[in-house]
Amino acid sequence: MDLFEYQARDLFAQYDVPVLRGAVASTPEQARAAAEEIGGQVVIKAQVKTGGRGKAGGVKLADDPADAEAKARAILGMDIKGHTVHRVLVAQASDIAEEYYFCYLLDRSNRTFLAMASVEGGVEIELVAVEKPEALARIPIDAGTGVDAAKAREIVAAARFPESVVDQVVDVAQKLWTVFTGADATLVEVNPLVQDPRGKIIALDGKVTLDGNADFRHPEHAELDDAGAIDPLERAAVAKGLNYVKLDGEVGIIGNGAGLVMSTLDVVAYAGEQYGGVKPANFLDIGGGASAQVMADGLGIILSDPAVKSVFVNVFGGITACDEVATGIVQALAMLGSGDTVGEAERRAKPLVVRLDGNNVVEGRRILDEAAHDLVEQVDTMDGAARRAAELASRA
Repeated sequence: MDLFEYQARDLFAQYDVPVLRGAVASTPEQARAAAEEIGGQVVIKAQVKTGGRGKAGGVKLADDPADAEAKARAILGMDIKGHTVHRVLVAQASDIAEEYYFCYLLDRSNRTFLAMASVEGGVEIELVAVEKPEALARIPIDAGTGVDAAKAREIVAAARFPESVVDQVVDVAQKLWTVFTGADATLVEVNPLVQDPRGKIIALDGKVTLDGNADFRHPEHAELDDAGAIDPLERAAVAKGLNYVKLDGEVGIIGNGAGLVMSTLDVVAYAGEQYGGVKPANFLDIGGGASAQVMADGLGIILSDPAVKSVFVNVFGGITACDEVATGIVQALAMLGSGDTVGEAERRAKPLVVRLDGNNVVEGRRILDEAAHDLVEQVDTMDGAARRAAELASRA
């Protein structure tokens, strides 16, 4: 789960990471009240889970409460890279002498944790990594020992922080590690970590990603979930226990196993180039269970997406045999087709391309042949099925 900036700021404050005063507001009037309480100049910052807020006009300086109300009114409702602004953070303004960067993250490729730090913060760190890789220190963190004072000093020295702020940054580095481990995060990033004109180090902007696998240890994390920002189809899929991600495309995808589904996305995208740029509409992994109910739930979610014009069911039979999958498809289509609403009629009108291979494939294909569903078409190969699904989507 990605947190909004104001949520990350509140989390930092819980662990004594130095932050500025701030309050979240969802109306211009609330922004004015927050500015009155904070006093002095404030910064009005759009709360969206994407970058580029400043360039889009989503970060504005306000001189007084009336100005804060006006700036909040201008920002609320903005569209920033497809994200509508529903809240703003009203934060105490601060002069900045220096901008730095600090981050802890899960390094999946090396199966460890990683600290990244740079004295060139305040810009997109990806640019620093490409244009000046020597300016970005990367220090592996052993999960067993974590970040103590000695490790924090190693990180700070590698990033070449000014001697005048070393002790403060070492302290912040240890506290941020406590945030990382205490909240079960996979990312804790501060950009910028600033030095104000008085030499004080402040976490001015934070980004935190929490590990959903650890939610059982953190019931309080449920309060951080922004249900309104979740795609309705993804919300419906979660309710049914499906591993589904909405994408911008026209070919619905169902597969068993994350690796197979990822490969299916690639072949559909490649095949779609021949048919006007048709793309996958989703990621949906049904895992090892392909019962009629699982298939019905999966097809129901995918066919409810108005962008979907065709569906590609790509299954390699293993633990779940192809005949079970085929039976699930037939029964699922019967379940979905039993309704008489306009929505059900629309579902029945979208073609399915099915590719089965692996355990009991002959029997699985026979079941689908005998069912002779007018919208189901079998193709033997993965590439051929991808091309056919893309072609059908382009025709629609």
